[in-house]
Amino acid sequence: MVTPGALRVLFLLLLLLWASDMENSEILEQPRNVCLGLINEGNYESFHLENTAGCFTKCRQSGNEPCDLKNLQRYWLKYEFHLVENQMGIVNTSFLKAVVQSVSTNISEDLFFSLTPSQVPRPVTEEEHEPPDRVRLPRSLFESLQDSSSVVRLAITLLDIGPGNLFKGPELSLEDSSSVLNNRVVGLSLGNISVSRLAEPLEITFSHQRPPSNMTFSCVFWDVTKGSTGDWSSTGCSTELSAKRTVCRCDHLTFFALLLRPILDRATVQALIRISQAGCGASMIFLAFTVVLYAALRFYRQRFKSEDAPKVHVALSISLFLLNLAFFINVGHGRERSDATCWARGAIFHYFLLCTFTWMGLEAFHLYLLVIKVFNTYFGHYFLKLSLVGWGLPALIVIGTGSANSYGHYAIRDKKNMATLELCWFREKTAVSALYVTVHGYFLITCLFSAVVLGLVAWKIFTLSTATAGKEQGPNWKGVLTVLGLSSLVGVTWWLAILTPLGRSTIYVFALFNSLQGVFIFCWFAVLYFPSRTAVSSSSGTARIDQVHTASQE
Repeated sequence: MVTPGALRVLFLLLLLLWASDMENSEILEQPRNVCLGLINEGNYESFHLENTAGCFTKCRQSGNEPCDLKNLQRYWLKYEFHLVENQMGIVNTSFLKAVVQSVSTNISEDLFFSLTPSQVPRPVTEEEHEPPDRVRLPRSLFESLQDSSSVVRLAITLLDIGPGNLFKGPELSLEDSSSVLNNRVVGLSLGNISVSRLAEPLEITFSHQRPPSNMTFSCVFWDVTKGSTGDWSSTGCSTELSAKRTVCRCDHLTFFALLLRPILDRATVQALIRISQAGCGASMIFLAFTVVLYAALRFYRQRFKSEDAPKVHVALSISLFLLNLAFFINVGHGRERSDATCWARGAIFHYFLLCTFTWMGLEAFHLYLLVIKVFNTYFGHYFLKLSLVGWGLPALIVIGTGSANSYGHYAIRDKKNMATLELCWFREKTAVSALYVTVHGYFLITCLFSAVVLGLVAWKIFTLSTATAGKEQGPNWKGVLTVLGLSSLVGVTWWLAILTPLGRSTIYVFALFNSLQGVFIFCWFAVLYFPSRTAVSSSSGTARIDQVHTASQE
């Protein structure tokens, strides 16, 4: 017969066993969270690779799966060392293609390997045109290692990082429209041998479709020292873009990728708008000063009323002032709901843009008459005819463009078709030809004409100063300043637009200098005409010629 004391002891034993089972089950369940990056650390058997690769999909910004990105990224970065040290040959899975090959440091030519996503990397020759995705490892890379070893082991991996947050970095997480091309990362490693600052860079060629007009590619590598978890960096890498392939040249070995980024993402657009608004605001103030100064000079100097050069300068100042004002109205009011109002705003902005281009071209034409042709330049009602061209020709173009219903809502969009900037301009897609003809084409014509005239004027200024200076040596700073002043009148700051496809830095330079054109015009006008007309005439030459030219028309 069982006593009550024995029953109590038995009951306590059952409780202890139950608690022990619960503790063991928790220990067994806890390791199931593979995406914390600790469970499979250092384990690279097929099971562990498959298990860890599942985190490429599970670790998302909106997901509930707890993930440690730093540990997981370190796991895959160390995998290449594991391949080299354990002399693995070929790895072929759905998410990973890798090969390890022994390479002599005394090779006689560069090495080429294919990087086709669906295949294990394999050696190819330089003459083979297929596959287009490949890596070129320069012979000099291996020659630099001859002192330490006669043979090295090279690991090449193709890793599909999936749609999650792994190997995306803080920068791509913030820019929703940016992405790693095809979610593919290329790894190059010599194991424990560190390779950096190569004299001849390695080359990785990525093939792709033609990117959208508002997107661009950028070659990057994974920098473990950047940020708390690592991030993509372009230091030491250059990008050579073409329509359907991009060549990346880098001076070290690590993980590489090709990023698809918007040329103008939301943050960049907002920064450019702030720069342009600040510059245009300053330009408007100084352009107003230019007009006021001209009015004062006309009042105090009777001779000033008959001179054409200051009239052309002021006409350019007025058109540029009105263009800046239209820019503020167009950008600052956001999306216009009324189609008719947006049509009018787009037409007005287009008109004053063309007026500015036209008057800059007329400045070049006037400069040509003053400095190049000089004689036989009489035109009756000269400034009136210039005004008809400067204000009338843009009006005819705008009327023709508007009759085709080309104006309307326009948006700069990112890869996900999200608008980063909305304004009233040419209608998207339906008015592309009108935009290229009446804006880009018109600008190129005036730009080329102004460039030719400015080049001839500069040549004449410097050759004339050299002839008059005789044997005196030294830079002609007066001529340099004269050419810089004339450059602001013919719109050299607008020429920087041609360089904007080179990258964001040139876009910032263009936005800054172009928005300050009004400031440059005021400085030139003030130096040329105030306070001493005679003193400046003797220094610049153009004002003196203008007096002769004006007198010939009276």
